[in-house]
Order: sequence, then C-alpha cells, then structure tokens
Amino acid sequence: MTNLISHMRRDLYAAKDRDPAARSLLEVALFYPGVHAVWGYRVAHQLWISNYKFLARGLSFLIRALTSVDIHPGAQLGPGLFIDHALGVVIGETAEVGENVTIYHGVTLGGRGLEMGKRHPTVGNGVTIGAGAKVLGPITVGDGARIGANAVVVRPVPANVVVVGIPGQVVDDHSKGRPGLIDTSQPDVLGAAIKSLKHRVDEIEEKVIGHIEHDDDVRMDEDGVWILEDFSI
Repeated sequence: MTNLISHMRRDLYAAKDRDPAARSLLEVALFYPGVHAVWGYRVAHQLWISNYKFLARGLSFLIRALTSVDIHPGAQLGPGLFIDHALGVVIGETAEVGENVTIYHGVTLGGRGLEMGKRHPTVGNGVTIGAGAKVLGPITVGDGARIGANAVVVRPVPANVVVVGIPGQVVDDHSKGRPGLIDTSQPDVLGAAIKSLKHRVDEIEEKVIGHIEHDDDVRMDEDGVWILEDFSI
C-alpha cells in the first residue's frame, strides 16, 4: 500500500511538472484523465498481483470507459508515468514501462501476434513516446529514447536516440545534449529516399544511354528538399 501511494504521488507530480498548462496539483488531480487512468491501473494492478484477477479486469474496464485509456492490469508501469491527453492509449498485458516515461494520446504498446508469453514492449526510463506512435512486439526501447509522432516501431531502439517514420528509423542521437524530439530540424527521411533513388536512376541512364537527361523543373532547394513547380516534400 505504501508503494501504491508513493507511485500515485509521483504520477501526480509528473503530470504537473511536464504539462506547461497545469496550474496546480488540485487541477491535475481532478481534471486530468491520463492521471486518472494511471491511478486506476495502479489499483487494478494491485488486485491483479493479489490474484483478484476478475476484479482487476472489471476495474480496468471501468477506467477504460471513463478515460478512453486501455491498460491491462497485468502490465508493469513504473512511477512517474504521465499520459498526456490520454485518448486512445493502449498498453498490453506483458508491457513493461520504466520510471518517468511520457506517453501522448493514441499510443499503442502492443503485440504483433497471438503467441503466449512476453509479447509486448519493454520501455526504459525517461522515454517519450509521441502521439499516435505504435511500439509493437517484445522489443526494448532504451532509456531516454524519443519516439516521434505516428512512428511504427518493430525493432529494438537504443538508448538516447530519436526514432521516426514507418517503420521506425533512428534519425538522431541526443545523448550529448541535443534537443531530440523537440528539434524542428529533423532529417527529411522521404526526401532523402527520393534523392537516393534519383541518384540510382541517373547512374542507370548514364550506363544505358551514355548521358543523363536532367529535367530543369525538378530540383532541390538549398535545404535539400525536392521541388517540382509548387509541390515539395
């Protein structure tokens, strides 16, 4: 019971500290569905590990109806968890989440199949998972990693990196103090792929016809972004 109360207190302070819109602990405690979902999970988890599994599932069902957050009571979630905006978050039975993790709306910590045993992710300490991201399978996300919005991660993620895209790709290492997820100058992954493809096509054309025909309307700007008339990626 002492650990339960301590964890719930850390969850409350985590929400207050990480949400710039939070004005008081009372406001967070009363009006933040993400906090309510985590608190409800913690009680349900205590019932689950005490072998009151039917009651635990009943409580988690009620919490899901009230908050739109579906956390299996068998999951293991560390203290200081903050689920911002809450809506649409799903955390599976064998998921393990470390301390001081931030999860935004629409995130899934799910499985990739119907196998038994460990089938959900293990998330390290201090991880941030952006809105709409899917982290799938029994993979590990290292401490301090940042998962970008809408990324689909199906492979292990090292510590202190930024992952974006479908499937998730490492695009930055912020272990040396770089801003990571909040940096607005992340690489243009799609543009880089098209640049590589065009380079290969140029090589093939040169080998086949002996020269390269350039289209003056298709070019890269100074930032390396491909432009065709008024269309850019």
